[in-house]
Amino acid sequence: MNDDNRTEPYPDLSIEHPTLVIPGRADAAASAPQPKRKRWPWVVGGIVVVLIVLVVAAELIARAVLPGIVRGIVIDQLDLPADQQLDVQAEGILLPQLISGTLTDLKLSTDSVTIGEITGAVDVTALGVPLRGGDLESASGTVRIDQDQFEALLGDTDLPIDALTFEAPDVTASGSVDVLGFSLPLALTATPGAEGGELTLTPVALLIGGVELNADQVSDRLGDLGARLTETQHICIADQLPAGLTLTGLTIDGTAAVIDLSVAGGIVSDPTLQENGVCE
Repeated sequence: MNDDNRTEPYPDLSIEHPTLVIPGRADAAASAPQPKRKRWPWVVGGIVVVLIVLVVAAELIARAVLPGIVRGIVIDQLDLPADQQLDVQAEGILLPQLISGTLTDLKLSTDSVTIGEITGAVDVTALGVPLRGGDLESASGTVRIDQDQFEALLGDTDLPIDALTFEAPDVTASGSVDVLGFSLPLALTATPGAEGGELTLTPVALLIGGVELNADQVSDRLGDLGARLTETQHICIADQLPAGLTLTGLTIDGTAAVIDLSVAGGIVSDPTLQENGVCE
């Protein structure tokens, strides 16, 4: 390539076309305030945390205070000793229940309390317990009694009982009967239960003078007493329990008899239900 046809260099655009700067724009851009970060989510989050803490604290306070209040009401309504040991446990979240005025599920237990003429360990579950007065929705419980207490329940029977022993699931009543002028030892083994609110004893074995006899043999030797001994015994204990309690079951568990009871909803407010019932 010769000098006559040499290539011309590209023009310097930065020189030929200088960049124009609009007065005031650069300064305005540099000095424009930066947008502030939104703080409201943090504020709302903080409020939520505080509310949660307050709710938890209120729930803990309610759980600490409520048992003492319920215990006082129960002791007062049922006329129990002021120092009566009584454990109270409310199920579920308490705050909504306290606001509604009704406890959904309340459990009461004590190692020893006297109910009517029976003393034993009691566990009761009450549903729908009104805090402002009124009847319970429903309630049921169990009473565990020893052999002496169980024997006292049989005090009004015609059974010749001198001693009673538990042999789960049965009980054995020992005594004596007169046969032709002779006193013969008797041992009646029966399975306890409940029917129509009464305590039942269903015979499973009978020994007289150490000899096991069947129903016909017992009837022949003991007459009417023998007939009664071989039949299921129905024993009313309503007069030994508050009228608001109904016997629904009875089983032997080791060295204790476990009595199942249904509880009338009005027992907490109706004095007549707190008094012993009657046997018809």
